[in-house]
Amino acid sequence: MLDASKWPIFSILEQEDLEKIKKICVFGSSGNEAIYITDDDEVFAIGSNCSSCLGLGDAHSSFEPRKVEVLCKKNIVDIAFGSGPHVLAVSKNGEMYSWGHNGYCQLGNGGSGQGLIPTPIGTNIQGKKILRVACGSHHSMALSQEGEIFAWGQNNCGQVGSGTTTNQPTPRKVVAVIGSKMALSIACGQTSSMALLDNGEVYGWGYNGNGQLGLGNNVNQPNPCRVQQLQGVIISQLVCGYAHTLALSDEGTLYSWGANSYGQLGTGNKANQVSPSKVIINGERMVEIAASHYAHISATMTETGKVYMWGQCRGQSLTSPMLTKFTCTDDVFSAFSSPLVTWRTYNVDHIKGSSIVESLSKAFDDPITSDVKFSVEGRDIYVHKSVLKIRCEHFRSMFQSCWDEDGRDSIEVSQFSYTVYKAFLQYLYTDQVNLKPEQAIGLLDLANAYCEPPLKRICEQIIKKGITTDNVAMLYAAAVKFEAKDLEEFCFRFALNHMTAVTQTQAFSQLDESVLKEFIRKAAMSGAFKY
Repeated sequence: MLDASKWPIFSILEQEDLEKIKKICVFGSSGNEAIYITDDDEVFAIGSNCSSCLGLGDAHSSFEPRKVEVLCKKNIVDIAFGSGPHVLAVSKNGEMYSWGHNGYCQLGNGGSGQGLIPTPIGTNIQGKKILRVACGSHHSMALSQEGEIFAWGQNNCGQVGSGTTTNQPTPRKVVAVIGSKMALSIACGQTSSMALLDNGEVYGWGYNGNGQLGLGNNVNQPNPCRVQQLQGVIISQLVCGYAHTLALSDEGTLYSWGANSYGQLGTGNKANQVSPSKVIINGERMVEIAASHYAHISATMTETGKVYMWGQCRGQSLTSPMLTKFTCTDDVFSAFSSPLVTWRTYNVDHIKGSSIVESLSKAFDDPITSDVKFSVEGRDIYVHKSVLKIRCEHFRSMFQSCWDEDGRDSIEVSQFSYTVYKAFLQYLYTDQVNLKPEQAIGLLDLANAYCEPPLKRICEQIIKKGITTDNVAMLYAAAVKFEAKDLEEFCFRFALNHMTAVTQTQAFSQLDESVLKEFIRKAAMSGAFKY
């Protein structure tokens, strides 16, 4: 979540236009082209319009926002761009659109003519709901709801995964990589392709001159090949740079491989790596990795919220991860990437910088303006009844004239810890939660008790970042107890992937009998005990 104005291309917009932006995508050889989506689902484009990549029906540059009529009201959820440039977009209902440069059939429409406006892609994917898209230099990929991968476009290095080096004019299912498994995510380097399967396996195909496929050699691969050195490691996130790859395991370990002429692997030198190599950053657990095929820069966020960057940063080579003052990986790309592009499509933060929210944040725990305080474990937290009533149904019921609490200026709380209750009250003022994963369990309990679904989702995301083989059984039990279904499934899958280690932990031995029986039943249904 960040401010769109951090990208130079948006500095030319009026403030009233900036305040309407919901999602952004910045691309182009100089970061001078952008597509953005507003709160009312209108799609606009701005910039130099190279190869008609803005989808405006012409090749004219536009430094005044112009509406991309075809995409308006389509609820676009994902946008990807190639360096041709060409652009792909996916709507919430799974429709896929393409436009821009098409010299190598990368638009997937069967022709070679330039795409002036976004056009639906239907060939070979009829009835398929597309979830995600990815672009390399001149090739494209799409991931369906069923976990199928489709690829098309330039194939001189085998990046389409068809077993040949013949260009592919329309989407073609990459059969070899799937088998009976589902793909979870896809990523593209300039002329390479990577896929992450639902069992944590990683596959790569296409150009491999710098070792970016992680196969232990420099040989191009026209068919998907498994990254064998990661066998036994469950990968949960995968991203590609121009010619390097980053992978993050479900235990928070970071791996890198491929080109390293700018230090983009974070190994402390500039030697290419043809096989995955661990990147250790002060012994911390990583929760997010970031890269873009447009650049030679890498970034990561730790479990404690620290953001590191390395590689080609504003023309300088950083061979080891450097701690920044940023609060998210996206900020690295808005300030240090060359060019200044986005590495993903994401929501813009409308709240940050708002005078109302800033005032509310400052008013939290302020004894001067407060009209009620909560006493928790002998410590006071100062708040305002009106704010609590507006933000939370629990307090709306509590502060009624018929109840004793409405007339009191001090209320004692004994069910929750001071840390948890303060985090909850602060959340009501800021929409933010700053707790460690182990502390978020208590807040999850509170959110469940107070019927706060949005807060439960935030807690679940925080807890996921701290999952380990030692604590997953305890977290699974907590998820069951507090009816956090998404977290329960996440913990179950993690435990399934590390079954031997998990069953040896103290937390597993302490599981309630009913919870343990249900866990074993689910594990059996998932094939955990098959020979």
